[in-house]
Amino acid sequence: MKTIRTLINQSLIGLAILSITAVLSQPGRAETIAGQSGNVRAQISYEKPEEYQYKNVRLRIVRAGQTILDKKLPQESEYDRPIGEFTDNKLPVLDLDGNKEPEVIADFFTGGAHCCTYSLIYQYNSKSKQYIQTRHEWGNGGYRLKDLDKDGLPEFDSQDDRFAYAFTAYAASGYPLQIWQYHQGKMIDVTRRYPKLIANHASELWQTYTEARQQGDDGKGFLAAYLADKYLLGQGQDGWKRVQQAYKKSDRNQYFADLRKFLGETGYIK
Repeated sequence: MKTIRTLINQSLIGLAILSITAVLSQPGRAETIAGQSGNVRAQISYEKPEEYQYKNVRLRIVRAGQTILDKKLPQESEYDRPIGEFTDNKLPVLDLDGNKEPEVIADFFTGGAHCCTYSLIYQYNSKSKQYIQTRHEWGNGGYRLKDLDKDGLPEFDSQDDRFAYAFTAYAASGYPLQIWQYHQGKMIDVTRRYPKLIANHASELWQTYTEARQQGDDGKGFLAAYLADKYLLGQGQDGWKRVQQAYKKSDRNQYFADLRKFLGETGYIK
């Protein structure tokens, strides 16, 4: 009986080792994100050997049944995760600049507690019959595609991530509104074209500042973003007046000096 029990145990151990070996030798799980507009279809494929690990990330673009692009995408790290649209996890394929030619947007999230998102935008060049890549960094906030001016073309509704940690911790940082438009291979900051949206955003920031003060925070991060919005509206003088009236802490002079310098460096004060 003892010999039989030993043989059974050895067999079970052998089966366990074989099972583990088989699992370890299996290739990473293949996943895809796809999107289509007209006769243009795009697909990102990748392997996921482990949690939070993304390898062999490839983009394939097919036009009228013909593969025009099939290449491995440049990742800064194998932990850069391909992401689809926020609502339905599809790969965005749409005309961004009104030339009747859909662009392909490949978005990546780098992971971590707060950071970061970036986009690789591919535009078709009819002369060279190739796709040209443009990269744009979004930082912590990412973006939403919205047709803000109702002209049939989407804008990138985002925020100025340069304000993260500028005057306080991440959780207490505020961000000015930032709106981008893609045109002929370039991303253009068009925020100032939307004064109503900026004004609404500034009002929301002031409300957030008020709530932060009630909870014991000094609100410096939200005041900084509010003042930036006011400069976008051409109301910098009024913005300074409100900020100086609101912030009364002992470091106010240093804070105001740092804030003025920062707004100059980031282009809000011309």
